[in-house]
Amino acid sequence: MRGAAGRAGRRIAAQGTGSAAGAPVMSQRSTLLHLFAGGCGGTAGAILTCPLEVVKTRLQSSQLTLRPLCLSEIQLPGVSVRLMNATPPSPGVLKLLRAILEKEGIRSLFRGLGPNLVGVAPSRAIYFAAYSGVKERFNAVLVPESKKVHVLSAACAGITSATLTNPVWLVKTRMQLEARAKGEMASSALQCAMHVYRSEGLRGFYRGITASYAGVSETIIHFVIYEALKQQLRNSHHSLSPSLTLSPNSHDFFGLMGAAAVSKTCASCIAYPHEVIRTRLREEGSRYCSFIQTLQLVVHEEGPLALYRGLLAHLIRQIPNTAIMMATYEFIVHLASSTL
Repeated sequence: MRGAAGRAGRRIAAQGTGSAAGAPVMSQRSTLLHLFAGGCGGTAGAILTCPLEVVKTRLQSSQLTLRPLCLSEIQLPGVSVRLMNATPPSPGVLKLLRAILEKEGIRSLFRGLGPNLVGVAPSRAIYFAAYSGVKERFNAVLVPESKKVHVLSAACAGITSATLTNPVWLVKTRMQLEARAKGEMASSALQCAMHVYRSEGLRGFYRGITASYAGVSETIIHFVIYEALKQQLRNSHHSLSPSLTLSPNSHDFFGLMGAAAVSKTCASCIAYPHEVIRTRLREEGSRYCSFIQTLQLVVHEEGPLALYRGLLAHLIRQIPNTAIMMATYEFIVHLASSTL
């Protein structure tokens, strides 16, 4: 009996050791899963909404807002006087879209897609992996799944992602602002990056990083609202089927897309000015130097409404982009989790 008890004790101890050893492996698998799911979601959204990204960037740029516009001409005896407006209203989304097509061709609507695809997968992958990992740690020390956990997790993930991928987004912005006539060769991503390095050095790749950090507020608002809506979806699903979590059926899929769209709309409208400031900071030249200086300069020269230039294009692009990205991410995570 004593020998049997000893063998049983050793078997239990061995099982306990195996569980402890398996925990890091499971944690590593979870991180890789979130990296893969986030990358897939971000890539799908970027490809489908690239033309609107180009239009939005052009609208945010000072290249449209600082070009004088002739309003009328007054003829006086021996004198011709033109009245000029220093800050003309920016064109609408459709008008600018049509102008780009007519003057530059359809390929210009996909300018910057290369850096976007290079950057969006690692950016979203880093973001979702950081968010998932940080949230897991905060859940262990704070009230699990509380708003404080979601806020801190989103902030850490946003800062991490922005810091590591800012050079890619700077190159993308420069490419999208480069207007070329039809048939004229545009700069490649590598040529653009080399030009930035030669003219501005390594620091040039981090222009606009302060605005990206300010944009973390948008990410925080987005994820707090999204997590709350997702919890409501989960609760309603539990009330119908208590033994299941969200399953990848069409009802839940579109529910997650709706939650992502609503949360991103609210966040974008509140935090949008940082987008305009970031685009101005990434423009070539030294006119815009810092976050506060750019904010004051834009408001002084163009008025407060200039901080919302391109908002409509941003929403038209961002809502489906975020809905596609978040729903794809959740679907892949659930599908992989259920098969592992």
